[in-house]
Amino acid sequence: MLSSILRVRSIVVGALVVACVVPLGAAAGSLPSGERVHGNTSVEPAYDDMTGGLIYLSTPGHLAPLGPTNVIQKVNPHSVAPLYLIVYPAGTPGTFNCMGVPGNCPDHDGAIAGVAASTVPSVYPDPNAIPGHDHLVGVAKTGGDFNAPWHVYVELFTSTAAVHHITMLSDLDAAKASGAITEVDTGIVFLCSVVSESSYLAGSPA
Repeated sequence: MLSSILRVRSIVVGALVVACVVPLGAAAGSLPSGERVHGNTSVEPAYDDMTGGLIYLSTPGHLAPLGPTNVIQKVNPHSVAPLYLIVYPAGTPGTFNCMGVPGNCPDHDGAIAGVAASTVPSVYPDPNAIPGHDHLVGVAKTGGDFNAPWHVYVELFTSTAAVHHITMLSDLDAAKASGAITEVDTGIVFLCSVVSESSYLAGSPA
């Protein structure tokens, strides 16, 4: 188990993008997807895990993840909040926060697909065929987590029959309790920063 976790960490470290969030509105049928970049900062869509509403994540380019060996020294463990990455297998329809491999979130699409294929190969046999993944995080103003360092978990379906679009924590928890989802703890924690809606709109596609 330890060797598997360390292998996953080595795949994902330096590739994931995580940050604090600000709730934003979006019209139905016009879901945003993919990173947008301006300067050394990238911004991407996500879901408020309490409401299922769209939010955005931002990561300064110079911000490195705090590794598993120094997270306790640099971050108060009581202030850390989870960030869930839900990966969808080939053939799943829909618009995801990040699409394709390599796709419109090029700094971590491939890493996430690799974790999925190596962990549940029966559901994700070809990492290059994975259509995308979503980000779920808590937002303080809607009853979720306060803005804080985010601890990254990768959420994987255990069978194709169990696949459905998950945008809320209650649905994710139910799926995990039923065995439809298995969770990979990457051990990665990122410090975060708050951005405005204009940070996404003003950026250029990655």
